[in-house]
Amino acid sequence: MGSGALAADVLLRGGRVLRKGRWEEVSLAVRDGRIAAIGAELDALAGPETVVEELDGRWVLPAFHDSHVHPIQAGLEMNQCDLTGLSTLEGYLDAIGSYAAADPGRTWVTGGGWSMDSFPGGVPTASPLDRLLPDRPVFLPNRDHHSAWVNSRALEIAGIDAGTPDPADGRIERDSAGRPTGALHEGAMALVGSLVPAPTSRDLTEALLTAQRHLHSVGIVGWQDALVGDGLGMPDSLPTYIAANESGALTAKVVLAQWWDRDRGLEQLPELISRRARAAQAGLDAASVKLMQDGVCETHTAAMLDPYLDSHGDLTDNRGLSFIPADALATYVAALDANGFQAHIHALGDRAVRDSLDAIEHARATNGATGLRHHLAHVQVVAASDVPRFAALEVTANIQPLWACLDEAVEVLTLPFLSPAARGQQYVFGSLLRTGARIACGSDWPVSDPAPLLGMHVAVNRRSPDQPADATPLLPEEALPVAEALAGYTTGTAYLNRLEGSTGRIETGYAADLVVVDHDILGEDTTVLARTRVTHTYADGREVHRR
Repeated sequence: MGSGALAADVLLRGGRVLRKGRWEEVSLAVRDGRIAAIGAELDALAGPETVVEELDGRWVLPAFHDSHVHPIQAGLEMNQCDLTGLSTLEGYLDAIGSYAAADPGRTWVTGGGWSMDSFPGGVPTASPLDRLLPDRPVFLPNRDHHSAWVNSRALEIAGIDAGTPDPADGRIERDSAGRPTGALHEGAMALVGSLVPAPTSRDLTEALLTAQRHLHSVGIVGWQDALVGDGLGMPDSLPTYIAANESGALTAKVVLAQWWDRDRGLEQLPELISRRARAAQAGLDAASVKLMQDGVCETHTAAMLDPYLDSHGDLTDNRGLSFIPADALATYVAALDANGFQAHIHALGDRAVRDSLDAIEHARATNGATGLRHHLAHVQVVAASDVPRFAALEVTANIQPLWACLDEAVEVLTLPFLSPAARGQQYVFGSLLRTGARIACGSDWPVSDPAPLLGMHVAVNRRSPDQPADATPLLPEEALPVAEALAGYTTGTAYLNRLEGSTGRIETGYAADLVVVDHDILGEDTTVLARTRVTHTYADGREVHRR
């Protein structure tokens, strides 16, 4: 070791490091959790305690960040009846039966992760669950957590029958006689979900750690949790995060988006301020607030400018659901902005997007430029006239790239029911980028796979990782270049989370948040993204995953 040199804690040698858009055959030295040196000759920094990792020509990227994810929900599902890896009714029933048989003392069968495209019309019924489990209540949210599959016993316990009205923010699926058939959408899920025994604090801690391990395994070292508080049937996870951070078990950089209760108004603001202070005292950032403005297209609950069509292509009188009236949303966002909160708004349909942009514009007019980095999540349909407003209002498009393809959920359950104008404005990532909008990328896991490389594949190719290279892409002019897709998972989300000066780049002085992958993702063959795997993940210089 050279005179006066401080030994590195970790030395990564023999790899290709991504710097300023190109690969460099250099080594990386890590000390005290930060990148201490980058260069061709760093062997002098290898001391007796240095961990030297030979990369054998593999590729080193900045580690990934997820801009919109639900780790504790995902972890709970992984630790309960997990249906996310399955795709058929038979597979679901086998998994449900095995789970129930393995724990016969558990009163309720819970978990979830089924896919709408596994069922005719996207809607399951109670009857197969009734045959399997006639006496034990079953409550299984789907992957997007906008619908739940229940059996007749669960409906009976909840007192749901033909005379039960739909809640204002949801719908009970019914037969022609008005009888509930076993699917609950949006706010109707709570009619049963509120009766399911709440997870214990131990369950929540195990769920967070299960999820963190999985996220690290796909290269993610930071995220914004899009629901922290009592909402959508989830218990408050703020104490879970605080305990994990204080014990050292939390190895990721997290921002916590507190849940805005849409059944209440500004009276909840002091609670959010108090919880933000409580989090800050524990070293956590809870200065984001999640507002849910609409539902999803597949259940015709996303808020649309044009009415939905029926199965014959005729206009209906349904334009989806606005969970918060537009004038109230503007008031709430302005109040949050004035009190130093970042607004994180679920806005999937074009009417929800417009109302959300209007609300942020109102906040800007009321409070001036506060620099709070408000963002709209999902933005599945954006009216062409609203695309340039993202850049003009400095609103980040918080996109979930894995959805931007002609899979069955889009081709069968969505496009036939949208107006022609809305069909042509699906996941307009390229247009947003060309008009100067900032983009941050996330997964909405457990709604969809959290692996950033899979999301990048779809953002770039506009095809599912499962589709062949000659499959029809979804609006190919809206594709992102590889570098921009990668930026969405690195610098874009780091900016959103107010961490752009410390993570998301491979530069000296930055956190040693790194991933090593087994393919060159910058080559001409963009389909390689789906085949690339993370072999190592480092968070603050600590190895948190090795394949």
